[in-house]
Amino acid sequence: MYAVTVTFTLHPGTRAEFLPLMTENARLSLENEPGCLQFDVCCNDAADEVFLYEVYDSAEAFDAHLQSPHFKSFDAAVADMIAAKTVHTYAEVIQ
Repeated sequence: MYAVTVTFTLHPGTRAEFLPLMTENARLSLENEPGCLQFDVCCNDAADEVFLYEVYDSAEAFDAHLQSPHFKSFDAAVADMIAAKTVHTYAEVIQ
């Protein structure tokens, strides 16, 4: 299991345009990427922050996600809406 968290800080006034693009990216990831197990899009009361929680089979499945046409299209469409983006990745600890 490979977990990814992403926190977007959006430019003011862009959340209404950003969220439909983000949720479509999440939907397509779940539908078209066999290694994508979970893709949650979350918001808090701050209008400029969006948080993602994604789970993949492996780091390779996440890399495939980043190369997918729908992700590349999404990434290009929202680039000017993003003030900051923080990505963290976590591999499962197997004991």
